[in-house]
Amino acid sequence: MTETMRAFVIKQVGETAVVEKPIPEPGPEEAIVRTTAALICTSDVHTVKGALPVEPGRTLGHESVGVVHSLGSAVTGFTEGQRVAVNAVTPCYRCSYCQRGFTSQCGGALGGYKYTTQMDGNMAEYFVVPAAQANLTPIPDRLSDDWAVYSCDMLSTGFMGAEHARLNFGETVAVFAQGPVGLCATMGANLMGAGRIIAVESRPERQALAKRFGADDIVDFTQGDPVEQIMDMTDGEGVDAAIEAFGFPQTFEACLRVTKAGGRVSNIGYHGENPAPLQLPLDAFGLGMNDKAIHTGLCPGGNERMGRLFQLMMSGRIDPTPMTTHTFAFDDISRAFEMMTSKEDGIIKPLITFG
Repeated sequence: MTETMRAFVIKQVGETAVVEKPIPEPGPEEAIVRTTAALICTSDVHTVKGALPVEPGRTLGHESVGVVHSLGSAVTGFTEGQRVAVNAVTPCYRCSYCQRGFTSQCGGALGGYKYTTQMDGNMAEYFVVPAAQANLTPIPDRLSDDWAVYSCDMLSTGFMGAEHARLNFGETVAVFAQGPVGLCATMGANLMGAGRIIAVESRPERQALAKRFGADDIVDFTQGDPVEQIMDMTDGEGVDAAIEAFGFPQTFEACLRVTKAGGRVSNIGYHGENPAPLQLPLDAFGLGMNDKAIHTGLCPGGNERMGRLFQLMMSGRIDPTPMTTHTFAFDDISRAFEMMTSKEDGIIKPLITFG
């Protein structure tokens, strides 16, 4: 008889469930990981709301760590029982996109994001790792699961937002929204030497974390137009770079408006749920001629990048765990997902533990 596991799936748009599925077997270049800890991402919430077309019964999740359960015949250098993490993006490292350095676009637009969209995700007791040789990352012994799991998406994506802003030391950057990804973008901007970080956020608990992670100033958009506030704070000059970490037309336009000529806008917000088109206001765009650059992206995968994120945590330069506001056993995953959907009780990131 085939052994089974529990998995958290989307049954249909607006409905989730925990179901029994067979424990998968690895292909030659794959690995099977037994999950020990995971995080719920807001993009899972978007998916359940129908933002992405997903087959009914598909397992959700893309932020999980665990131990190697079994290895495909072509995977070397890893052992069963070894603690590992896997990025939300799992590129093949063979296609033209990967070879040109766009690993998150593996095989085509957003193709590196395989969990849930192209295959079962990893909010399950066991999950498949494609191209395991490059996508499995050993977790150092002195790094606990509740730290390591942040490398899977939040840190990788947030830091990419700072990287794509191409910050020079001492520059001023505005980060629009301080959800988990925005908080990590603030953390990344601080690491990259930004001289002034302006965080746009209305929720007090997120404002406090933004300050803890390196923000110098807080702009509360409920207290007035954030563009006007930022322009006043910078004596009408604007910022050198802006990071969009919310995924709404209003914040995208605000990023363009507060960025000075010759500046950069880095978009890491997920725009899939809002059907309104993104606007390029001509005055903020200099009629198309003011040297502003817009860079979009999806977090890179691979164990080399994950290893560098682990090093930053082990050195004490970053600590993402204050974002973990709630902890649930996998038995209570449905409740955790409900809270993540409603943002009840000031939830930022719920940690899911597996027995």
